[in-house]
Amino acid sequence: MTSLTLIDQFGRNVDYIRLSITDRCDFRCEYCMAEDMTFLPREQVLSLEEFVRLVRIFVGLGVSKVRITGGEPLVRKNAMWLFEEVGKLQGLKELVLTTNGSQLAQHALALKKAGVKRINISIDSLKSERFKKITRTGDLNKVLVGLQASINAGFEGIKINTVLMRGSNDDEAADLVKFAIDQKIDISFIEEMPLGEVNHSRESTFVSNVDTLKLLQSKYSLLPSTESTGGPARYWRVANTDTKIGFISPHSHNFCEACNRVRISCQGELFLCLGQDDKVELMPLLRANPNDDTPIIHAILDSMRIKPKGHDFDLSRAQPAVVRFMSHTGG
Repeated sequence: MTSLTLIDQFGRNVDYIRLSITDRCDFRCEYCMAEDMTFLPREQVLSLEEFVRLVRIFVGLGVSKVRITGGEPLVRKNAMWLFEEVGKLQGLKELVLTTNGSQLAQHALALKKAGVKRINISIDSLKSERFKKITRTGDLNKVLVGLQASINAGFEGIKINTVLMRGSNDDEAADLVKFAIDQKIDISFIEEMPLGEVNHSRESTFVSNVDTLKLLQSKYSLLPSTESTGGPARYWRVANTDTKIGFISPHSHNFCEACNRVRISCQGELFLCLGQDDKVELMPLLRANPNDDTPIIHAILDSMRIKPKGHDFDLSRAQPAVVRFMSHTGG
């Protein structure tokens, strides 16, 4: 389609998109969304065909990695069709998924067949009652069954994502790592991000990955690694195991100097940074030009000029850095 590539004003090559295909979720994780959410009406959300068209355009612009997110992407009706269509695109090297795991028991094999290479599963506690409290509606056993189905399906990589919160689950860091080691999978700890209004002070619940790393180093032999999965995580290998531990640290370590990604919301909003409001509306262009990709290509190329240098998170602010919930932009 085109030989153009996406280079932002700071010389960073954007080759990775995170695509939220729904704002809906069957969980209500307390750091991600409100307990009583109002979701978008269907007509305000891109169709699956529009999502596939967008991904095809981005792949034509040099994007080689696509992560499908939500909300919970697997609650979107006919989501498997989208995975199958995206998985066929020439030039796409990695199709990956972030999920809460609730739907994996029935979809793991089909996802593998569609071309999904790696899966990230959010698990913030190994204690059933605590898991239910954090997610408000989640069933830990259902997620663990889905995890096992994914292991059995034979994905190239499976990783647990954990958000530690002081006074909630910060005492489980070592147990979660042991669980990952036992399952022969990876784990990443993600610092809580100030997105959307929540019912607690993020400054009071914040757990620094610097502290988590120190704790884990006191219990495990950790070896620094230069490995990368194309995202912001910095990894350590657990000696004599198959497990690596990632740290995604938007507060304690600013990872923006190597940012290679943009996000697309379920409404077709192209967000140039998770922690900023800069965006380009792609839905109107898609719908006004059903048979011509040129206006969409130009808008995407032009967006590189407004991609900010960094996200500038500050937990001490009275208001969150960005008012939209994490579930809107995509996890």
